[in-house]
Amino acid sequence: MPNSAHPPLDWPDYKSNRLRHPSRPLVPLPTGMDDLTAPVLGEDRVGAFDADLTRQHDGEPIGERIIVTGRVVDGAGRPIRNQLIEIWQANSCGRYIQKNDQHPAPLDPNFTGFGRCLTDDDGGYRFVTIKPGAYPWRNHHNAWRPAHIHFSLFGTAFTHRLITQMYFPGDPLFPLDPIFNSILDPKARERLISKFDLDTTVPEWALGYRFDIVLGGADQTPLED
Repeated sequence: MPNSAHPPLDWPDYKSNRLRHPSRPLVPLPTGMDDLTAPVLGEDRVGAFDADLTRQHDGEPIGERIIVTGRVVDGAGRPIRNQLIEIWQANSCGRYIQKNDQHPAPLDPNFTGFGRCLTDDDGGYRFVTIKPGAYPWRNHHNAWRPAHIHFSLFGTAFTHRLITQMYFPGDPLFPLDPIFNSILDPKARERLISKFDLDTTVPEWALGYRFDIVLGGADQTPLED
């Protein structure tokens, strides 16, 4: 029986995924240079502003500034240290900088939408960014994706990658989104929704949200392998 905490490869309501997921059994590849026994990126390769998406350009990006923090832990609650995390997202108007996104919302010259950091000794991470907007995606009539941030976690190599999405509390688009609802377990879906965090919030500057990522165990975060 499929794990209801993770989305299935083939979900009928997610129409574009039909052309992207594997349709045949996966073929194991021999061990090669892409299978390393240690992380390929060290602290010296993560830039000073990589985790602050609001300071990567000359000007201030447009939108609501937010702080996203959390921990990456295993199924027993032990911290995952020195874990490379990458995020990518739409801007405050719901538009990605990539050329394939052509819906009529403005681009922000001061916001690229990409960031990365390494977890600390407690498995903690912190990003400063702009709250993304919802956007249309043509999956079905009048289809809009809830505001979200993509998270990518790398293991010992770039081929060892897990991907998930973080959503924001109270979004009215949740019941209408087939990607969110492809996770069959309602409690697992809830684990993708961040929590407002007053302790992280900086007065008169930015709201804070907490999003913990659990790798394995009964409270695992839904992931795309």
